[in-house]
Amino acid sequence: MKSCWQEMLKNDGVNIHFNNQFPPVYYLHGLFKSVMLKVGILGGGQLGRMLLQAAANYPVETYVMENDANCPAAHLCHHFVKGDIRNYDDVYKFGRELDALTIEIESVNEEGLAALEREGVKVYPRPAALRTIKNKIEQKQFYAAHSIPTADFVVTRSLKELDQYADFFPAVHKLGLGGYDGRGVQIIESSAEAVMGFDAPSVLEKKVAVHKEIAQIVAVNENGQTALYPPVDMVFDPGLNLLSYQISPAELTDTILWKVEAIALKVVKALASPGIFAVELFIDKTGEVFVNETAPRVHNSGHHTIEGNYSSQFDMLWRIILGYPLGNTEAILPAAIVNVLGDEGYSGEAKYDGLDEVLLMDNVFVHIYGKRETKPGRKMGHVTILSADRKDLTYKQSRIRHILKVVSGE
Repeated sequence: MKSCWQEMLKNDGVNIHFNNQFPPVYYLHGLFKSVMLKVGILGGGQLGRMLLQAAANYPVETYVMENDANCPAAHLCHHFVKGDIRNYDDVYKFGRELDALTIEIESVNEEGLAALEREGVKVYPRPAALRTIKNKIEQKQFYAAHSIPTADFVVTRSLKELDQYADFFPAVHKLGLGGYDGRGVQIIESSAEAVMGFDAPSVLEKKVAVHKEIAQIVAVNENGQTALYPPVDMVFDPGLNLLSYQISPAELTDTILWKVEAIALKVVKALASPGIFAVELFIDKTGEVFVNETAPRVHNSGHHTIEGNYSSQFDMLWRIILGYPLGNTEAILPAAIVNVLGDEGYSGEAKYDGLDEVLLMDNVFVHIYGKRETKPGRKMGHVTILSADRKDLTYKQSRIRHILKVVSGE
């Protein structure tokens, strides 16, 4: 057993010291730590749930803070704490006895995270990177400051200011703070539609003639080493502005693939933080590549990696937090994802029509998030499809979207 562990970890920066106690202890990157690190997750939704499922493979003691004791992640962690992730005192109190913290949503109190970081708690992503990304105004200014290609934009502070930009339309108006999952985003085609904008600090982006929407997930460890997942094609529901389905790997020419990877790496390196980053990009009809937004966490566009890649995005984040080598991002097979959303006209206790039929399909993997209540457009789960045949992926995702419905019980 001793030689087996030493052989497995010898390239990990880890020296095992066995002293007949359990758990064993080790030296990681020069710091003496227990194998069972205490790691907290701020937020208890589906991303936290899938992180905890991956955590079961590692020596880690998990903590979750969320204000709902019935949240999807609550029953999978070792310790659940009820609290407000947006509140400084709750975040600080939750994290002060932990070795490390990560997030599953951007709307956490970064001042509390910064205080914990100053006291030696590792935070993924670093609070400075989170602060840049969570405010869409600062995020766009960050791209401009680092010469990262992005759509032309102006900053607006009130709805009335939109009258000054009649020649800027068509454009997309995005709330600086608070937007999430399609909320806080409004397409404005002409000055006549300016009243549909936001009366709060926002970004007005010139609308891009989009040919493809791509997500590129990048992993970064404490040493600045990076690993890239194959990029994915994303197809959005135009009404809900939510990801409807996606296919990986994206169909890109070598030239555009290199652009996507180079731009995503430039974004992540400029953020100067370890963690998992999902860089969403537009490709226009001329082949130009623009950064749309960046998420500093595990992301919907990477859910297929659970079955489709050797190291999933969730496994990869634990490797980064625990100081293990970066995992293998190669695809096992091409994959597609269908988001399972609450159907229009239904609110209440969730019921899944067509689930048995979907579960009978070959190479199809259903993930139900455990949310008790459904409402229109709410993310209730996802389905991953694996196939070497891209036509099979396209056919099955379409079939699943028509079969599987989330309604409410009688």
